[in-house]
Amino acid sequence: MAKVEMLPVVDENGTVVMAAERSRCHGPERLLHPVVHLHVFNPSGELLLQRRSMSKKIQPGKWDTAVGGHVDYGESVAEALRREAGEEIGLNGFIPEPIACYLFESQVERELVNSFRTVVSSDFIPQREVSDIDELRFFTAAQIEEMIESGDVTPNFALEYRKYIL
Repeated sequence: MAKVEMLPVVDENGTVVMAAERSRCHGPERLLHPVVHLHVFNPSGELLLQRRSMSKKIQPGKWDTAVGGHVDYGESVAEALRREAGEEIGLNGFIPEPIACYLFESQVERELVNSFRTVVSSDFIPQREVSDIDELRFFTAAQIEEMIESGDVTPNFALEYRKYIL
């Protein structure tokens, strides 16, 4: 029997108020749940993005934040950030710098996004550690702007990039 993924449900201040199955957070109830994002820059100022797998239910094939994922029930934001970075791109031992904490809503879900940035060494080679990432690549700011204009990135990434990264 498959394990049911439990997520913390939070208020707008990030205080955990209960636990709920992932399907309740991503379903009609759209329960507010915390997620982490990590924007990974190289020393040249290029930003690492991931192309979401075509098998993803939300925004398949779109370019997105290098690291993003749910905070598990009972896990801190810091723990989730380190776990997701290791799981998604093979990044460990980094120093996260907080960028923002904001509410993001779509037709599918409501997320309390905890966003961070870090700079990796020039010899860092991102590794696709999970199957729901099709590609990882560094982009210049000009390339990212073109991708935003053409709709090749997720709406959440475009909003976060323009509001908090630029």
